[in-house]
Amino acid sequence: MATIPFGISRLDGRIGGGAPEGSVVLLSGEAGAGAREFLYTSAVLNGLRASDPELFELHYGDLHGSAVPPEDIHYVSFTADETELRREISFTMDDEIVESGLDAVTFADFSPEYFQLSPVPREWYAGEHRSISDLGQTDGDRRDVLEAFADYLDEHASGSLVVVDSLTDLIGARQQEMSFSDVVMTLKGLRKAARAWDGLLLLHLTRDAVTTEEFGSLMTSVDGTVQFGWESGGNERVRTMFVREFRGVLGRLEEEDIVQFETEIHDAGFDVTDVRKIR
Repeated sequence: MATIPFGISRLDGRIGGGAPEGSVVLLSGEAGAGAREFLYTSAVLNGLRASDPELFELHYGDLHGSAVPPEDIHYVSFTADETELRREISFTMDDEIVESGLDAVTFADFSPEYFQLSPVPREWYAGEHRSISDLGQTDGDRRDVLEAFADYLDEHASGSLVVVDSLTDLIGARQQEMSFSDVVMTLKGLRKAARAWDGLLLLHLTRDAVTTEEFGSLMTSVDGTVQFGWESGGNERVRTMFVREFRGVLGRLEEEDIVQFETEIHDAGFDVTDVRKIR
């Protein structure tokens, strides 16, 4: 089975190149533990392969296993535009890597759809940074955020890496006539559609945004869940990552008795530094 690289070389090398085509993956964790940085690195490093192969080889190396690079990379946000996101990503990674990598990334900002029913003043989120879907529409006929999101994926997700920043925002929009069950149902439909798209969708989630029961519902609605956390070791705090249920991936890790990864964030983004095995 062909895989699409996450963009984290040491992880991709362990699992045969990346995630199986057609996967929807939840990236969930504590604040600062690495989930968002994983998302950034996936977008930037996959973009770097297309825009600057030499720089990609320097920081990633060769593709692993059965990996096939995505045809396109899309960065979807519900609350931020491209300028804001580039700035945030540059706080995490080296400027040269970010600038080259993001040249191959298409940004989609759904702020108009997300905030339209909120008390937030329109000029705060629309202004000059209106999305394509917002142009030519009046307040009476504008689509809701889930419909706009679904339409975008129908058009762009085939064969692509799509990173979604973030599922937390959709869940937080429940007060805007959107229930948690709407989000869960959307994910289930997304997982079914992704099989035909043969791409890879990464969904960021702040773990504290949902209850344990809600988190369980989200996990069963996607193909895989990667969790990020902090551990204390002596005088240091260590970032860790472990893979929950994940078709086509978890089995490979279990064969090697891998239970957890130690991780770090440096100039080239998120990285795996050590592997913990069952002893």
